[in-house]
Amino acid sequence: MTHLEHYDVIIIGAGPAGLQAAIHASRRKVSVLVLGKLHHSSAHKAHIENYCCIDGHHGTELLKQGKIKAEEYGARFLEEDVIEIVQKEDGFIVKTETEKLFHAKAIILAMGISRNRLGVKGEKEYVGKGVSYCVDCDAPLYRGEPVAVVGSGSAAVSGALTMLFYASEVYLICEKLDVSEYLAEKLKESAVHLLQGRKVVEIVGNEFVNGLVLDDGRRLAVKGVFIELGAKGAIELAATLGVALDPENMKYIATNKKQETNIPGVYAAGDICGPPFQVAKAVGEGCIAGLEAASYVKRR
Repeated sequence: MTHLEHYDVIIIGAGPAGLQAAIHASRRKVSVLVLGKLHHSSAHKAHIENYCCIDGHHGTELLKQGKIKAEEYGARFLEEDVIEIVQKEDGFIVKTETEKLFHAKAIILAMGISRNRLGVKGEKEYVGKGVSYCVDCDAPLYRGEPVAVVGSGSAAVSGALTMLFYASEVYLICEKLDVSEYLAEKLKESAVHLLQGRKVVEIVGNEFVNGLVLDDGRRLAVKGVFIELGAKGAIELAATLGVALDPENMKYIATNKKQETNIPGVYAAGDICGPPFQVAKAVGEGCIAGLEAASYVKRR
């Protein structure tokens, strides 16, 4: 049986919002675990020039300093992507890409948003008609059909493995895998067809998707194309928890002024709560989420 580690607050995402949440929650003397990779943050390698008293700083340095400060207050960091969150009576079980399991009394979602699209011909035209950005949301729609998953990170690999339970055939297309050794080995042992070193250049179909074209000219006959670039994002993880999205465009997590979602014990901060996509907003929301999550844990 997998060992289960217990924390008061688990923060998913190591960008400005997640780091600030970790600092403020830790200062309230609750145990904090931050899951995520600093280099996945949109602030990584960015040039920070409009954030309060800081000007001309590199985003990488800002993130490193935030991590150091959070660790000084007792937060623990683990550079792994989260692939699943399950709600229990006494809190939440969080599963990472290497299948480590953690229990939390409160969760802060601060993993940012995916700004990545393939940008290939046919992608926009077939969204909702064979093109999907969420395996967890749409997998059952392709039961018994051949599908392709595009991406090199944990979201793509875990998505491809999930699709084996539904699809007749699963292809994973990527230039180069960027996952843990554990997840890479799990993929190798599976029935997923890994097409590494290849790119999708076009998604084709009639009314619905019926194939895609690779950069070597090969055409794969598939009925679904799942674009999963990077780590699992807000929509995928929120969907399994029943967290409400904003009713306008269903792209961001809905919160109140305390950064609370509709699920008790689940908070959100940063870009996943919507624009403006600025470090200042992310840090402010992270501060509130950290304080509120710590208070929630102490009340319980």
